[in-house]
Amino acid sequence: MVRFNMKKTKIGLVGCGNISGIYFKTCQAMEAVEIVACADLMVERAEAKAAEFKIPKACSVDEIMNDPAIDIILNLTIPGAHAKVALAAIKAGKHVYGEKPLATNRADGLKILDAAKRKKVRVGSAPDTFLGGGIQTCRKLIADGWIGEPIGASAFMTCHGHESWHPDPEFYYKRGGGPMLDMGPYYLTALINLMGPVKRVSGAVRTTFPSRLITSKPKSGTVIKVDTPTHIAGTMEFASGAVGTIVTSFDVWAAQLPRIEIYGTLGSLSVPDPNNFGGTVKIFRPGQADWAEVPLAYGYAENSRGLGVAEMAAAIRSGRPHRASGELAYHVLDVMLSFEDACTSGRYVTLKSTCKQPALFPIGLRHGTVDR
Repeated sequence: MVRFNMKKTKIGLVGCGNISGIYFKTCQAMEAVEIVACADLMVERAEAKAAEFKIPKACSVDEIMNDPAIDIILNLTIPGAHAKVALAAIKAGKHVYGEKPLATNRADGLKILDAAKRKKVRVGSAPDTFLGGGIQTCRKLIADGWIGEPIGASAFMTCHGHESWHPDPEFYYKRGGGPMLDMGPYYLTALINLMGPVKRVSGAVRTTFPSRLITSKPKSGTVIKVDTPTHIAGTMEFASGAVGTIVTSFDVWAAQLPRIEIYGTLGSLSVPDPNNFGGTVKIFRPGQADWAEVPLAYGYAENSRGLGVAEMAAAIRSGRPHRASGELAYHVLDVMLSFEDACTSGRYVTLKSTCKQPALFPIGLRHGTVDR
C-alpha cells in the first residue's frame, strides 16, 4: 500500500509544567502533528523543554498566538488560566486543545464554545485517556452486546489529597479545584463515552478538613485554607435511562473500591483506571465462576497524553467530528458543577447541556495514526 506523506499540523504549546513532557513525547510519535513552538510565563521552563525535545522555538505566549504558521494552540496552563488562554487562541483564529477541565465555571466554558463557533475553529479538551486501549475495548464490548443493555454504573476516586507529594498543591484546595474538577473529568468522560450523555443529577458534598498542611517540598510547612468541597457523592440519570453513581474524595485514607463498573442486563464490566490509557478489562456473565479478563482490542495502552490533539488535527483535515470535543468537555464540566448545585438546592438538577457519544476508534490502527 502506498502511503502519502501528509503535511503535519503545526502546534504551539503554552504551559511547560510537569504534564507537558508526555505531550511533547506523544506528539513527536504522531504522524498528524508537530509541536513547533512552546511558551511559559517562566521563560526558562519553555527554553528547557525546547532544548530537551528539540522544539524549534521557545517564545512568549503573544508570539505563539501571532505566529501564522501555527494551527492549534495546545493549552497546558493551570485550570484557572484555561479559559483566558483558550479565548486568546480563538481570537487569534486558531484551534485550541486544552488540559482538563475545559474551564472552572460554566460561563467561561460557554464563552469558549461560542467564540470558537463564531471564529469557525475547533475546541478540544483532555482527558483523552478514553481513547486508549482499555476504555476503547470496554466501549466495543458494550457496543457488541456482551453485557446487554447497560442499566447502571459506579465510579470511585478516593485518596487523601496532594499535599504530601505534589510540589505545588494549593490550587487543588481552592475554588476551581477539589477532587471533582481535578479527577472527575477522567471518570465522567469515560462514563459518557461508554454510556452516553447525562440527563439529570443529584449530589451531596462536604469539606472534612478546613485546612491542609503541606509536607512535600519545596513548600513543606505551609498551611492551605480549604475553599472547596473535598468529598463529593453524586447520582446520575443518563439520557439512555441508565443510573450511575460517582464518589470523588480527597478525604479518604484508604479504600477497596473499583474504579468504574458498568452493569448490564446480561453481565457486568470492570473498566480500568480512567486516568490511564491501558489497564485490565474484566467481564462477568451468568454461568461464569468468576470474572474473566478480556485482552485489549486496541492500541495506545501506554501513556499517550496528546493523542486527543493529534486525533483532533486529523479530524480537522478530513472534516469529520473529533472525539475529545469541546462539547463533550463542557457537558462533563456541567455535570461536575451540578453535583454541588444539587446539594446546595436540595433538588435534582436537570442538565442544560448534552453532547454526542464519541465514535469508537477503528481497530488495527498503526501506532502514530488515528485514522485508517
